[in-house]
Order: sequence, then C-alpha cells, then structure tokens
Amino acid sequence: MFTGIIQGQGEITSLRKNGTECRLAIRPLFTLTDVIDGESIAVNGACLSVESHSREGFTAYASAETLARTTLGTLRNGDPVNLERALALGDRLGGHLVSGHVDCLATVREVRPSGQSVCCRLEFPASFGPEVIAKGSVALDGISLTVNDCGPDFLEVNIIPDTQKRTTMRLWRPGTRVNMETDLIGKYVRSLLGPWSGLSGKDAGSDAATRTGAGLSRELLLRNGFI
Repeated sequence: MFTGIIQGQGEITSLRKNGTECRLAIRPLFTLTDVIDGESIAVNGACLSVESHSREGFTAYASAETLARTTLGTLRNGDPVNLERALALGDRLGGHLVSGHVDCLATVREVRPSGQSVCCRLEFPASFGPEVIAKGSVALDGISLTVNDCGPDFLEVNIIPDTQKRTTMRLWRPGTRVNMETDLIGKYVRSLLGPWSGLSGKDAGSDAATRTGAGLSRELLLRNGFI
C-alpha cells in the first residue's frame, strides 16, 4: 500500500526484455536506504517487487500483465521515474490510499499555467468515469492528486510548484501517456453497488446500464426487501 507522495525520482539504467516481460534496473536519484529484497516499491505508480539491490540501485521484474496495463514497457535507458516505498503502519498518510495497481492509461491533452501551478487536463477510457469524482483523489504516474474537475472520460488536476519539482510531471506534454489509478475506496463502493444496478466490476455504471435499463428502482428495492 502506498500514499501517492513521491519520495524521489529514479533513473532507468537497464531494460532486459524476456518475451512479453521485462526486468528493470533503477538507480535512485535520492538517498534510498535499508532496501530489502522482496519489498514493494511503486515505479510510476506501478507496484513492483525488489528482486535484488546494491548501492547503485535495485532491479524489479514486470510481468506481461503489468506491461500491458502500464507505460513501463515504453521506458528507455535514462528515463526518469517516480519512486515511492510502501507505507509502514504508523506513517503519516499524506496523500490517499494507493494500491499500486494501475487501472488504465490516461493521455495528457492540455497543460496550462495557473499562477505558479500548472493545470493539466487528461483523457481516459470512459468505463472508469464512475470512479472519478470532483474533489476526489486520483494517482497519476504514482502522484496523489485532487480532481479539480471531471467528466465521463476526462479529469483536470492542479500541480503545485513542489510537485512539479519532485516528480516527472514537469515533463508532461500534450500526448504524454501516464499510469492512472482511480480511488481505491470508490472502486470497492462501485463493486458493492454493482449487483443492485444489474452489473458488476468495471461495467457498473457504464453505458450498458442505460442500454439494458438496469439500475435502482422501487420494484428492485421491494423485490429485495429494502422497502
């Protein structure tokens, strides 16, 4: 479990592909002490397990599923990445609960100045729209951010100067693709409500509900003993 508060950046020093999978070597660009083999580190928001480590950095293996759902497969030697170690019990929860399990890719469509901050508009698959709410939380490339505005397939976030300095967000441009994880609590609530809407999982709240006429109704509540 993570918080979305980036501890520092790292640099990709090696990418060794093995079919549809890949082993990454990462050199932290900040002091990263007491690393142990097997611990979890979020790399651009994707939870990876440390295979081995040294003074120079650590290696992690990305499965085919991870590469298919994230941008890790597009990284090259020298690319910077956001790093966060797993949350320890008793630590401050400065951001929000982040699992490190990327849901989808979002594409940056607009980057515009807003005072000293930067406002970014991103688009994502509409099937994840019900899990994004205004003033809710979202993790983009592992960065915990507050949703300023949103719609069925877009969201806007504000990036303060410190976040620009500490993360790879400063490199975002229109067309940049980033890893997106929707709010963990929102996903569970959506899944729990799925049976009552006639759908479950990522289909709950989608256009399919409208097409089939599924949804909460007085008849449904009566039939299941709620009223």
